[in-house]
Amino acid sequence: MKSFIAKKETTEPNWLLIDADDQVVGRLAVRLATMLMGKHKPTYTPHVDCGDMLVVINAEKVRFGDKRVEHSQIANYSKKMGKKTYQNWSGYPGGLKVQTGAQLMVKHPEEVLRLAVRRMLPKSRLGRAMLKKLRLFKGTSHPHTAQQPTPTKV
Repeated sequence: MKSFIAKKETTEPNWLLIDADDQVVGRLAVRLATMLMGKHKPTYTPHVDCGDMLVVINAEKVRFGDKRVEHSQIANYSKKMGKKTYQNWSGYPGGLKVQTGAQLMVKHPEEVLRLAVRRMLPKSRLGRAMLKKLRLFKGTSHPHTAQQPTPTKV
């Protein structure tokens, strides 16, 4: 018997719709990264992009794994969200910008989930191509209704 190796030309991605409402960021990111890589399929091949296209709605309603605390702007606010920091360095002296998870959730709520998934994918050209298949949206509406994404429970 020969081993099966998927080829780029033969792989056909499925469109999946995922609701991120009340999901923990890290646990959801693991499942999304697995689906983007294609590890949930029996035809998984490490060097081929055989994952699915993912449409994630309600990205602003994700939560960090801690007890909830009342907050005026964020629905699922927790103490951990206030402690978690995201750093961005411009490359220049004094160009380090640090934001807490709460500040990032107010400005760009879908960026929290995108960064978590990005860090779980391969650090290569293939990983960057996989990340382009992830579509994150605030609210329940999205522009990919023509692709008829299948609602999936994660």
